[in-house]
Amino acid sequence: MAHYILKRLLFMIPTLLGIMLVSFVIIQFVPGGPVDRMIAELQGHGGDATARIGGSGGSDFAASGAQMTGQASQYRGAQGLDPAFIAELEAMYGFDKPVHERFLQMVSNYLRFDLGESYYRNISVLDLVLEKMPVSISLGLWSTIIIYLISIPLGIKKAVKDGQAFDIWTSAAVFIGYAIPSFMFAILLIILFAGGRYWNIFPLRGIVSDHWRDFSLFRLILDYFWHMALPICAMVISGFAGLTMLTKNSFLDEINKQYVLTARAKGLSEKRVLYGHIFRNAMLIVIAGFPSAFLAIFFTGSLLIEVIFSLDGLGLLGYESIINRDYPVVLGTLYIFALIGLVMTLVRDLVYVYVDPRIDFESRKT
Repeated sequence: MAHYILKRLLFMIPTLLGIMLVSFVIIQFVPGGPVDRMIAELQGHGGDATARIGGSGGSDFAASGAQMTGQASQYRGAQGLDPAFIAELEAMYGFDKPVHERFLQMVSNYLRFDLGESYYRNISVLDLVLEKMPVSISLGLWSTIIIYLISIPLGIKKAVKDGQAFDIWTSAAVFIGYAIPSFMFAILLIILFAGGRYWNIFPLRGIVSDHWRDFSLFRLILDYFWHMALPICAMVISGFAGLTMLTKNSFLDEINKQYVLTARAKGLSEKRVLYGHIFRNAMLIVIAGFPSAFLAIFFTGSLLIEVIFSLDGLGLLGYESIINRDYPVVLGTLYIFALIGLVMTLVRDLVYVYVDPRIDFESRKT
């Protein structure tokens, strides 16, 4: 198994390179980059934009804007600006170098976990990611754990009681949960429990109170879960339905197989048959979806929840970075998520072996 783990770790390197190459190439063709945005701000006499330009470019903007160069520019709104001024903007954002040189420099930096610095925030990308990560980890980790703790037992029970009253009534509840988007349920929770119209029980901002440093450890833990209760509930309600049905169908597929009938014929108890024989086979397909489920909740699934509950996490950070064309943050967060995804895939394979020792990845030729 150690040989397989080493092989997978080495395979992560070209995979990460491929992901970053594709992302880097796509970004080169996205219109409205940081230089375009800076020019637009300057054309609108944005004081903040002018202050960010070093040297004489900012102070000479009015004069350079009046100089008609007669040369075509690749940037919208740059007609009439001094080429030296445009070159200064490109140098400020690192666009004065060839594309391949910028990519190789980025790869070299990423290998040292130097993710660069945000264009529009006075902070490095790594520090920014680490600053936002506790919020997203809180949402993703607790939501995933609770979803699995609810869905797996419920799915097994539904498979055992297939067609009975318990299965019918719980299916209705599951389908209702599946039909309600998480953000709609979040709004309902705010209306009911966060001072929207009825009770004002839970807070609406942050993962801890502003004066949390004065709290004891026990009070801090209570305060943390007090803040996270509504966001986690909103994410769980729409996340457990699909996994519940997947677990049920997986167990139903195994229940009628020959090895189950043989185990029952030997006189084994139903509990021993269910958890000693069926469980390890039926759970493989559920485990296979764990990395993608975790990442979906960790990033895309938490975006609207972070916005609604004013939680400043990675989902909101990634969205704002794309809108603002903050390329170092976009590529840096993508690199972190790709790395997490690859590690989670390796963890999934290790859990495979733990659940079913018959699986041997080392014997595979591919």
